[in-house]
Amino acid sequence: MIGGQAEAPLASASCSSSTSSSSSSSSSPSASSGRGGGGRPDILSMLRSAVCLDSSSSDTGRGRSKLSTNKVTHGFHLVEGRSGHDMEDYHVAEYKYENDHELGLFAIYDGHLGDSVPSYLKANLFNNILKEPLFWTNPQEAIKNAYSLTNKYILENSKQLGPGGSTAVTAIVVDGRDMWIANVGDSRAVVCERGAANQLTVDHEPHTTNERKRIEKQGGFVSTFPGDVPRVNGQLAVARAFGDQSLKAHLSSEPDVKHVAIDSSVEFVILASDGLWKVIKNQEAVDLVKSIKDPQAAAKRLTSEALVKMSKDDISCIVIRFQC
Repeated sequence: MIGGQAEAPLASASCSSSTSSSSSSSSSPSASSGRGGGGRPDILSMLRSAVCLDSSSSDTGRGRSKLSTNKVTHGFHLVEGRSGHDMEDYHVAEYKYENDHELGLFAIYDGHLGDSVPSYLKANLFNNILKEPLFWTNPQEAIKNAYSLTNKYILENSKQLGPGGSTAVTAIVVDGRDMWIANVGDSRAVVCERGAANQLTVDHEPHTTNERKRIEKQGGFVSTFPGDVPRVNGQLAVARAFGDQSLKAHLSSEPDVKHVAIDSSVEFVILASDGLWKVIKNQEAVDLVKSIKDPQAAAKRLTSEALVKMSKDDISCIVIRFQC
């Protein structure tokens, strides 16, 4: 339960800014349209025309909580990969005010087979979460419901949004005191507590026992051919994701959700796509940046190190620092 208050009307979706913690509203489809309603014929063009949905290649910036009592700062840095396709990572890093609470909203969306699905998630997923009636009393259920309904809409509108998909890692920081982390896929959240790295998310890899059993029970299979990593039906290297119309019967969009009470032991959190985690271990990432107080400089340090270690994927990173 968050503050024990009833749900309040939501403001329009806003986009992250590299210079400010808030920005103007987007003209993207409303959150209610993300709940499985009828598709709009021009949905893709609307997504493309929205200013905040431009690809985030080489995007960088920082922000700060507006409430003086909440010493929360964040920074982000995104680098286009060397794999020969356009940037498919998107991010959210902003603050909103709902029900007399300050919410820090942070996310990394790592797309595949195009960027339409991650751009849609950027515009809609947080609004869908916050519009859930249970959000203020049962955030975990609200997040799970919103992930499911958002995925349902994406699949029902695959003709407009395309056949691709996206992983997601999201963080909601409430008044600088509570944090709700959720993920599908292999983008990851790692918290630094008294200098030690603690992975908050689950990497949804197809070969793990529970994921393989679920996939096979639903009529799919896991294979390392073609390629060198386990893939769902030989195609996708994650067992959970948004979208992916051709694999919808064998994928899950149910997130793992974790609550973190923010106290003096919690120093900072790293959210990043697998372009970082493929080449940098959790503790290594924490050690690289724990002495860097500027979270934007920390995020850039991590992406730079991933490039040095020859990561070829898109690399996206957000660092959220707490000063309790």
